[in-house]
Amino acid sequence: MRIGIVFFIVSFFSVCGLRAQTMIYPVPQEVKWGRQMVEIPATFQLSGETTADAMAVNLLKSLLKGEKSKAGKFIIYIGKRGDKAVRKYVANIPQHPEGYYLSVTKDRIVLAGNDERGTYYAVQTLRQLLQNPLLEVEIKDYPVVRFRGVVEGFYGTPWSHEARLRQLAFYGENKMNTYIYGPKDDPYHSCPNWRKPYPEKEAEQIRELAEIARQNAVDFVWAIHPGQDIKWNEEDRNLLLAKFESMYQLGVRAFAVFFDDISGEGTNPERQADLLNDIDNHFVKVKGDVTPLIMCPTEYNKSWSNPAKGYLTTLGKKLNPGIQIMWTGDRVISDITEAGLAWVNEKIDRPAYVWWNFPVSDYVRDHLLMGAVYGLDTHIGKEMSGFVTNPMEHAEASKIAIFSVADYTWNPEKYDPQTSWIAAVRNVLPGDAESLQVFVKHNSDLGPNGHGYRREESVEITPAVERFLMDYRRGQWSSEDYLMLMNEYARIAEAADILSMNQENKPLIEEIRPWLIQFKNMGLSGMEVLAMLQAVDADDYGLFMRKYRHVKALQQESFLIDQTYNQNPYQPGVKTGSKVMRPLIDSLFVLATERYNRMHGEHLDSKVFTSPHRSYSTVAQFKSLPVSVKTNRVVVSPMLEVVKWGAGEYLGVELDKSYVAKGVEADFGVKESATWLQLETSVDGKSWTQIPLSQQGNQVKAELDAEVRFVRVVNKSDKEQEAYLRKFVVVL
Repeated sequence: MRIGIVFFIVSFFSVCGLRAQTMIYPVPQEVKWGRQMVEIPATFQLSGETTADAMAVNLLKSLLKGEKSKAGKFIIYIGKRGDKAVRKYVANIPQHPEGYYLSVTKDRIVLAGNDERGTYYAVQTLRQLLQNPLLEVEIKDYPVVRFRGVVEGFYGTPWSHEARLRQLAFYGENKMNTYIYGPKDDPYHSCPNWRKPYPEKEAEQIRELAEIARQNAVDFVWAIHPGQDIKWNEEDRNLLLAKFESMYQLGVRAFAVFFDDISGEGTNPERQADLLNDIDNHFVKVKGDVTPLIMCPTEYNKSWSNPAKGYLTTLGKKLNPGIQIMWTGDRVISDITEAGLAWVNEKIDRPAYVWWNFPVSDYVRDHLLMGAVYGLDTHIGKEMSGFVTNPMEHAEASKIAIFSVADYTWNPEKYDPQTSWIAAVRNVLPGDAESLQVFVKHNSDLGPNGHGYRREESVEITPAVERFLMDYRRGQWSSEDYLMLMNEYARIAEAADILSMNQENKPLIEEIRPWLIQFKNMGLSGMEVLAMLQAVDADDYGLFMRKYRHVKALQQESFLIDQTYNQNPYQPGVKTGSKVMRPLIDSLFVLATERYNRMHGEHLDSKVFTSPHRSYSTVAQFKSLPVSVKTNRVVVSPMLEVVKWGAGEYLGVELDKSYVAKGVEADFGVKESATWLQLETSVDGKSWTQIPLSQQGNQVKAELDAEVRFVRVVNKSDKEQEAYLRKFVVVL
């Protein structure tokens, strides 16, 4: 009797432990766990194999280790609503698109979809269950958001073909059904070659992507971006339809038209609506097997919209009801809120298709955005027709955010940012998840940027950082906080080394390697700065000087890393831990050195190198743009969208002191910008000298060879101008 009780208790707690560790993502709508563990025998029956979705069946077979046999007593049923194999379970299948019913009992497994994708998703859930000892379970599940996925819509280096193939498999595993192909730097997607067919190599890659997407239950949506130079005539309309037909012949069955980040005639909502309705009527509906057309409007966020002119309401009234309209939120980079969606849905007369600009980093390319996904209202799943995340150019590193977006869009009301984030890290790098978690929690924020969008970073350690810094300024500190900080910097250095040698996900490690190098530097710098504090407190001259010289060397190394790696033309360099952990190092270095100087009458250099220059502007979209230094070039961080530049408004750079500047280099994305822009320089910010500008194409230049401290470009015309900010550099 006693043995039986002990066995029951052990079994009970074993099952409870298995339930706890068997986490399913995306989180299902309804899960009921049983009490028994289940083992699939060596022989089993497979019912529904010939009628069920082929992709689901193929995936199922790859998961099963045993052999099919009609004599097997364990039966696996697979199929969709209406199939004979799952007919007696039809009442349990959720009546939602892509819904499914999954049951595991001692003698059977049931995988029943509401449609073919539902069946496929049931098998994907079984795949997760089989990663642990299998338990009895009953799951009724379906997605809340109809279209869920990713839009490759960033500026910069497009993903490689291999990266896209890995992404499509990842989407299938995480029940995302949409991939929108729209990289800004693909010339056959946008200007100048949107009218032309793809060359043979690129066409075959598109064909393969469309097929692999189909195998993973993903809609491959090919997007065209014609608005910058489209002519509203029959010729261009026919060319666009011909381009869609060529993509259809490559296997594409989903399409989008983008009118974002353009100016001029292409922004006309009446003409946009006429063109899109024509495509919808004479292509999408005629084909019969093409998913609803998607469009990205020119006014794609609230801050850019002008209700008085009625752009959005024109689209809402004139566009065919089935055409989806994309929306980024209240701003270009924005959280997604209930109030924000209600505002746009009323104007476009349909639920918005959310294009969420996170973790895209094309405006902060010196940072990695690998933090938790939050800022998304969990009660608005039914208020949107779709939700796609715009990722970084680093495809593998983006998977952490993509995983959580999959979780959020499937079941918003049960979405938990922190647990999903931890699960995402474990999914991307299971063997070294602990080290990767250390890395991502200190690589979450964007740093100062023109959009003003920030993220939490180093959250757990921040209270200790703030306490310690405040206490040290008062001349004392807590040994407990000291040890906590020392341990965190040690873990940072250790994680950098461990991840650098990881062989489990080589593409990920290669993407983040520059940041790993800088991360280790930060860890070592933190430990050595804390050692400096201890040496000052102990009045140990020899130890202090050793640590001081080492920190100075690490500062130089950090600067060299920033000047050597990731040298893109927009935001070059490598920043890590820039919100909490790196500023703490800099602050403590200054405080410790100054304290040592006071104690010993020394004059050791306590400066920490940062950009001493700043930008300033009366143009709303140019406010708070970061400035970086690249050798003798002072670089204003570019912006990639259209800028409304009012009459008399200016963009300028204030240097930390007067320099003899050699010139200015700029690109405002407009061939005639030099006709309405005036370059002005000043030493004191009061008296200004006008300098002539020359222009070739979009490139604007001016030679200076004069002493300046302030440099600005002013809209000298009497009306608002539309431009871009692709480059603004002062050469010293």
